[in-house]
Amino acid sequence: MDALYANHAVWFWLAFGAVILGAELMTGSGWLLWPAVTAAVMAALTFVLPFNIAVHLLIYAVLTIGLTVTARRYLPRNISGDGPDINDNITRLVGARGEAASIFAEGRGRVHVEGKEWDALSDDALIPGKTVQVLEVVSAASLRVRAA
Repeated sequence: MDALYANHAVWFWLAFGAVILGAELMTGSGWLLWPAVTAAVMAALTFVLPFNIAVHLLIYAVLTIGLTVTARRYLPRNISGDGPDINDNITRLVGARGEAASIFAEGRGRVHVEGKEWDALSDDALIPGKTVQVLEVVSAASLRVRAA
């Protein structure tokens, strides 16, 4: 086994990294990305450090722990930042304009926003046809609006 590893260490680490990367792609957790990257680094290090498999596994373990801790601490977990989620079709309504579809009684009524009718809350006295602006999404089917 040592002779096989000594002759094909680069391929061992590249294959190992590919398997781990495949598992990361299936799970999407982010935890397996760093061990896969470390396996690729180990493939390169086998040219510089031609040790046996036990030493390489020890180096791999130390590098994996170090890279994972460092990445989790210093890299942002949400690459897109604090902006809205482009896949969330409801929160993108914030700031949109529409019109009141009913008279608002006791702060509740209905509005048309982007071709759909929504339940709405407002502190303003609104009548049908009055232009409104969405302030926030209260729930999946309810908006807070104000007269625009």
